[in-house]
Amino acid sequence: MDLVSYNLKKDGFVVDSASDGEGALAKIRKGKYDLIILDLMLPGVQGMEICRILKSDPKTARMPIIMLTAKGEELDRILGLEMGADDYMAKPFSPRELMARVKAVLRRSSERPVDVKMLKVGDLEIDKERYTVLVRGNPARLSATEFKLLLFLAERKGRVFSRDQLLDAVWRDEAFVEPRTVDVHIRRLRSNIEEDPANPEYVKTLRGIGYFFDAK
Repeated sequence: MDLVSYNLKKDGFVVDSASDGEGALAKIRKGKYDLIILDLMLPGVQGMEICRILKSDPKTARMPIIMLTAKGEELDRILGLEMGADDYMAKPFSPRELMARVKAVLRRSSERPVDVKMLKVGDLEIDKERYTVLVRGNPARLSATEFKLLLFLAERKGRVFSRDQLLDAVWRDEAFVEPRTVDVHIRRLRSNIEEDPANPEYVKTLRGIGYFFDAK
């Protein structure tokens, strides 16, 4: 796994690792991870059992998993995927292919909506069924687009999205929408939900990259 960690770090990912199954489970339960790369041939609790445990626990069931194994038989791949793994790679594999798979799984994972009807973060309450937002108990006057933009970011707390990604997700097939349109709606959104729009608490900017909803 040292080579996997090296290539992930080289590509800009923050990496944590465990040398055995018990250690992996302990870390996953205590921490918050965007993706698990799981070697099936682990000492102690093996990878397939770890996958089963994680996917059967509501707290970790949505956590994406890529399985790694020296076994390339079709039965092993099918079993791993049926257990709930999002992808499966047989050794040996190229670092470039692994990075491509990691990014694809993270991209698909970011598109999964959080399965709750009401999102509550700080002083915000977002009602997905009634399409309403309360700020410190008072209704915020958001346009339909501003609501969709807020909901998209809030459901994916901490993930940074570029203007183009937000256009694809929120505006979808609308023609002639400029990337700067996102900036305009972000400003309007902040003016309605932030106590100090110039120093936003919720919808923040990562300079030169995009916007994100602060999980704090």
